Amino acid sequence: MAEFFDIYNEAGTHLGTASRSECHGNPALIHCTAHVVVIHPQTGCILLQKRRPDKDIQPGKWDTAVGGHLDAGESFETAARRELAEELGFTGDAQLHHLFDSKIRNRIESENVRVFKTELAGPFDFQKSEIDEVRFFTAAELDSPELRKNFTPNLISEVEELKKHGII
Repeated sequence: MAEFFDIYNEAGTHLGTASRSECHGNPALIHCTAHVVVIHPQTGCILLQKRRPDKDIQPGKWDTAVGGHLDAGESFETAARRELAEELGFTGDAQLHHLFDSKIRNRIESENVRVFKTELAGPFDFQKSEIDEVRFFTAAELDSPELRKNFTPNLISEVEELKKHGII
């Protein structure tokens, strides 16, 4: 079944919807996306998700623990909370702190991203149809060249921004 996203132009005007295959790799069709960086409250480690090997885009790669496209008219925070529930099974009242906004423009995706932070220790009931594994990583592990080979391009950029902002 095809997945459809609400899409926007560079000025932020809603253009309608397009399929995942039409959107990815097309810089004229921008998604608005909310990412949530989940930090373990005791260890400070960061939770990442590993995409299922049969997922159609960047299979088997590690990515931000929570991330998803906004529906038309949906706020970034509402989307972040919806994605926490869908991807990690968390339906509580998480404290979300806006960290930064970024524009991702690469050969795979064109996204305007609002990145939030929350502290959660789990356990998580993650979305097994999309995610193969979730686990916490230390700052040293996030810098490992061997591990970074298995990161999505978006995650590499996001980790650098998190360092720049003193989160890790």
